[in-house]
Amino acid sequence: MMGIGGAISAGVFVMLGYATTLAGTTVVIALVLCGIINVFTMCSYAELGAALPRAGGEYTFAKVAYGGFTSFFTGWFEWISNMFFAALSAVGFAYMIPYIIPVQMPPAFVALLAITVIAVFAAINVRGIKEAGTAEVIMIIILLVILAAYILGGLLNPQTGDFQLYAPEGAIGVIRATAYIFAVYLGAEAVAVAQAEVKNPSKTIPRAILLSAVALVVFYTLIAYVTLRIVPLQRLGGETAPIIFAAEQALGRLGTVLLVVGGTIAALSSLNTSIMAQSRVAYALSRDGYFPKALMHVHHRFSTPHVAVVAGSVFTAVLAATGVINFVGYATDFGFIIGFALVNLSLMKLRREKPLLERPFKTPLYPFTPLAGIVTSLFLLVFIDVGVLSLGAMLCILAVLAYYIRMVGYLRFRVAFGGISIGLGGFTALLAYLIGTGAMPLNGVSSAAIAIVVSILLFASIIQLLAGVLNLTAKSKAL
Repeated sequence: MMGIGGAISAGVFVMLGYATTLAGTTVVIALVLCGIINVFTMCSYAELGAALPRAGGEYTFAKVAYGGFTSFFTGWFEWISNMFFAALSAVGFAYMIPYIIPVQMPPAFVALLAITVIAVFAAINVRGIKEAGTAEVIMIIILLVILAAYILGGLLNPQTGDFQLYAPEGAIGVIRATAYIFAVYLGAEAVAVAQAEVKNPSKTIPRAILLSAVALVVFYTLIAYVTLRIVPLQRLGGETAPIIFAAEQALGRLGTVLLVVGGTIAALSSLNTSIMAQSRVAYALSRDGYFPKALMHVHHRFSTPHVAVVAGSVFTAVLAATGVINFVGYATDFGFIIGFALVNLSLMKLRREKPLLERPFKTPLYPFTPLAGIVTSLFLLVFIDVGVLSLGAMLCILAVLAYYIRMVGYLRFRVAFGGISIGLGGFTALLAYLIGTGAMPLNGVSSAAIAIVVSILLFASIIQLLAGVLNLTAKSKAL
C-alpha cells in the first residue's frame, strides 16, 4: 500500500494529455519503458533496504557507502525531489477542480489553490495525526477500487473505439514522453523511508518494493490503453485531467464523480506523504550538521519537526506558484533521477567494499542491472525541459556551496569572503582611477557618462572594502 499509494499521485490524472501530444497512442509504450527503467533501480532499493533497514532511505544508503559530500548530495536531492513531488500533487489537485465546479480557472487561481492546499497540509503535518497511517491505507484501497472500476468500465463499454499505435514524432517522441511521464512512477521507493519500522524487513521490503513497481506498470498501461480507446487522440491533449474526462464519456456523471474522488485522494495522499518525507530528510541533514540546527527543533506539544515542515512547505509553495504542470513534472523527474543514480552507485560500492554484508535479497544480473538503472535514468535528462535543467544546475551549485560552507566553518568562510571583498574593492578602485585619469580610455563615451561610471565604480569599491573589513573584524573579535 505504501509503495503503490506513494506513486499513484495526481500526476497520472493530469500528465497523460501532454504525453499524448509527444507520443500519440504509443504513450502506452512510453509507460512500459518508464516501468522497466524504474524496476532497474527498484532492485537496488530492494537490496539496500533489506541489508540496511534503517530510517532515511537514499540518504542512509549513500551515508553508509560513501559518507561526506556524496551522502549530503543524495540527501539534498532526496529533500528537493520530495518538495517537487509535493508541488506536482498540489498543482494536479488544482487542475481537477473544474471537473467538480465547472468554472474557467485562470493560472493565478490554479497557483492560489495549490498554495492553499500546501498550507493546509503543512499545518496538518505540524500537528501530526496518529491515525494517518490507517486512514491512508483505507484511502489507497478506495483509490485502487476506483481505478479498477474505470479500467473495467472502459474495457467492457461497447462504445469504446479501436486502438492503433500512432507516434507523430516517431521514436524521439516516445523517448520524450518517457522522460516527461517518468514522474508517475516515483514514490514506490517510499517503502525505504519507513524501513526501520517494517516487520521482517529482509523479506518484506524487497517484496513490497518490487511488487509495487510491477503492479504500477500494469495499472498505468491499462489506464492509458482504456483512456486512448475512449477519447480521440486530438481531444485528449487539450484536457487538464484527461482520465476524468474519459471516465465521464465512458461511465457518465458517475464516472466523473468517482474519478474526481480518486484523483483527490491520490493528490492529497501523495502531498501529505511528500511533505512528511521532506521534513524528515531535512531533520536528518540538520542532525548530521549539514543544515541549520533550527530544522531539528521539535514542537513542544505535537513532537513534530515543525520548522522543517514549514521551511520545506514554503519552497514547495514557490514551485507550485508556477501553476505549470509540465515544468513541475519535469522538475520532479530531475530530482528523483539524480537520487536514482546515486542509489545505484551506492549499491555498487557496497558490493565491492563490503562483500560480507548480509544481503537477504540480491539484485539479479549484477552489475548490469544497476548500470542499466544509472544509464537509462540519466539518459532521460537529455530530454527534460531546458529550464528545469538550468534549475537543476543551480541546485547542484547550491548543494556544493552549502556543503563546503559547513565543512570550512562559518568563521573561516567569513575570512575568505572578507579577503575576496577587499581584493575586489581594490581592483574596482584601480579601475575607477584608470578610467577617470584617461589611462583606460572609453572611446565614444561623453565626459559626463565617464564621470557617472567612475562614481558608480568608486561607490562599489567602498562597499566591497567595507564588507571585507567588517568580515575580517568580526572574525578577530570572535577569536
